[in-house]
Amino acid sequence: MSHIHSFAPIADPDAHTLILGSIPGKVSLLAGKYYAHPRNAFWKIITTLFNAKDGLAYDDRADLLISHGIALWDVLQSCTRESSLDSDIDEGTIITNDFVHFFESHPQISTIYFNGAKAEHLFSRYVLPGLEEGLALNLHRLPSTSPANASYSFSEKLDAWQIICATD
Repeated sequence: MSHIHSFAPIADPDAHTLILGSIPGKVSLLAGKYYAHPRNAFWKIITTLFNAKDGLAYDDRADLLISHGIALWDVLQSCTRESSLDSDIDEGTIITNDFVHFFESHPQISTIYFNGAKAEHLFSRYVLPGLEEGLALNLHRLPSTSPANASYSFSEKLDAWQIICATD
């Protein structure tokens, strides 16, 4: 099994919305970029929702999120995982990202969208109990953009993800 580490967040201090994945897959880790797998629908959904042209460079896609008040991060800072599948995460090796500090540095974040059920589960189990009780967060699970989530078509994923535009 490989011990893997996540990336720094893509975030501006004025962000009002946070999208959370679990931890990057192997292709993303090799590329050093969020959602680098060519069949992951995340960036295609984001560029479609915000009417951006296809083929934007990674930095431009990150800037697109920031310009709409959206931060992007992962629940996990590190863990051990054999494959890219969330189901292969060894929960005994989990270290979460520092959300207490993140929310202090990004006080306007009021809404979190989870990219799939595993991200939601990890946040609810390992992060939420350690957060300040007065922290008011609206939590929403969206269908995973991963190619492993074949039960949803691209069109169905896009329809579900349109909710992030409501917080823009």
